[in-house]
Formats: sequence, structure tokens, C-alpha cells
Amino acid sequence: MSRAASSGSVCVLAAAVLWGTTGTAAALAPGVGSLAAGAAAMGIGGLLQAVAASRVIRAHRAGLVEQWRTAAVAAVAVAVYPLAFYSSMRLAGVAVGTVVSIGSGPLAAAVIERVVDRRPLSRRWAVGAAAGLLGIVALAASRSGHADAAAGGRPVLGVVLGLLAGVTYALYSWGAARMMRGGLPTRPVMGAVFGLGGVLLMPVLLLTGAPILDSGRNLAVVAYLAVVPMFLGYVLFGRGLAAVSATTATTLSLLEPAVAAVIAVLVLHEGLPALGWAGMAVLLASLVLLTADTRRPPPTSDGVTSGPMCRPAEGPLSSPPRCTGSRSTS
Repeated sequence: MSRAASSGSVCVLAAAVLWGTTGTAAALAPGVGSLAAGAAAMGIGGLLQAVAASRVIRAHRAGLVEQWRTAAVAAVAVAVYPLAFYSSMRLAGVAVGTVVSIGSGPLAAAVIERVVDRRPLSRRWAVGAAAGLLGIVALAASRSGHADAAAGGRPVLGVVLGLLAGVTYALYSWGAARMMRGGLPTRPVMGAVFGLGGVLLMPVLLLTGAPILDSGRNLAVVAYLAVVPMFLGYVLFGRGLAAVSATTATTLSLLEPAVAAVIAVLVLHEGLPALGWAGMAVLLASLVLLTADTRRPPPTSDGVTSGPMCRPAEGPLSSPPRCTGSRSTS
């Protein structure tokens, strides 16, 4: 694996760790509805990305306009994803909602890249993804009792919404990666896509967000969700997408359910039986297998390589570490 691809994988894994805190954090503010939590977290986080990248967005506006169709699809997916994801966790439980949402992402991403970009899938990816899915199934099975208790008798709807979250997660990952492969750097792509998604989420936040202001705790939880996992996490994720394919990025994100389970055990004192720990072990093994893939995928039908590559980030950014290993350009 090249240095750029290795750095990109580290960025995605770091983002997955931050995302794994969202379920427990949201559970600490039960008075805030799932739609409000999702709209505030991703909406405000997306707008922060747009503000931080405003200079480079203006500098690359011609390229962004040229790829407006892909940007629009990705932005709509960004707006739908948090609403489905947070609702899934609320209805099916933190563990199962996270498992279904993130676990279905790699398969959806693979289908999208196979159908749209005609990108073949390697045997190593198939084995790694299968192992990862086996691990998250074990995690879900080990904690199904917690899910049923938290779901209030509506786990099926929670699972369906989790699948919708997985599809939209894969869709905006694919869209952002496609725009980067089209010649745009990371920051204007992520800033534009997530900024547009944030704008689309503002009406939802205005309609459902009143409970956020009911207490300082609610406000602190939402602020954390917006700034840390959503803003910083997606900055790291964008750096990763500049170096690895959307399929690889969504598969590496399978680390998130394991992180969510561990944090729930430590903070919420939820029990995790032996089957759950075994599932996490299999999940981590799949990540090692996936990050060890050294094969460079062949070009797509339009002659663009769809696999690992590196593009430098635009300009300095104080919050996240630089993960591409390249000097910034302006």
C-alpha cells in the first residue's frame, strides 16, 4: 500500500472513532428528538465545513459548477443520512442502529461504484467486507436485547431506516470521491457538499430543534455532535477519500460500530457478552485485511483511476492533522 493510501486509511479510521461516540452522546440528551439531533449535528457541522473552506470554494467554483449534478446528489444524501441514522438509533438502539447503518454502507458503495463507475471488486475486498459484516452481525446479535428494550417495539422500522442511512452514506461518499477524481481538491469538495447538505437541513432544525435550548446539557451535547464527530470527523473523512476509494472508505468505517459498543459499555454501562467481543475481533481483523490491500484498481470506463490516489488538501487548517502527506496548494 502506498504512503498516501495508508495515510488516507488512517484518516478514515480516525473519523470512524469519532463517529462511534455519536450514539452515546445523543443518548445523554434524551429530550432532543432524533430528527433535531441529526439536523443539528450534520447541519451545523456541514455549515462549519463550508465556512472553513469558503476561500477554496470560491477559488474552485468553476470546477464545482461543472460537477454540479454529482454535488447535488451528494448534498441530498448528506441531508437524508443524519435523519435516518439518528432515527434508526432511537428506534432500534444505539448498537443495532449503528451496526445496520454503517454495516450496509460498504455493500451499497460497492454496488454504486460497480454500476456507475464499472469498477471491479477485488477478492481481497470481498473477503475483508464479508469478515467485517460477520463481525457487525455478531455485535448486533449480542446486543439485540438492549436494542429491543430501547426500540419500544419498533426495531423493524429502525432497521429499515438504518439501511436507508447506509445507502445515503455510501452515496455521498461516492459523490465526494468522484468529484475529487475529477480534479478538485478535498476541502472545496467537502465544504461545498456538506455546506449544501447543511442548508437543506436547516428547515428541519428550525421545526424540531426547540428542545435543544431547554437545558445547558442538551446544548452541550448538540454542540459536541456538530463540532467533533461531524465537523472534525468529516474533515478527516474527506482527507481519506482523497487517497482511497469510496468502497474502501465505507468498509474501513466498519470500525465505528465496535467503537460505539465499547463506549456504550464504558459510559452507559451496557453489558457486552462474549459473542460481541468476538464480533469486534473479527471486525478488527477485517480492517487489517482491507488496509493491507496493495493492488491498484484498474481505470474506469472514462479512463479515471478509481482506487487509491492522493490529492493535496487546499490551504492550512488548524483543527485536524494533515493526513495526505502532501504540501498544500492554493
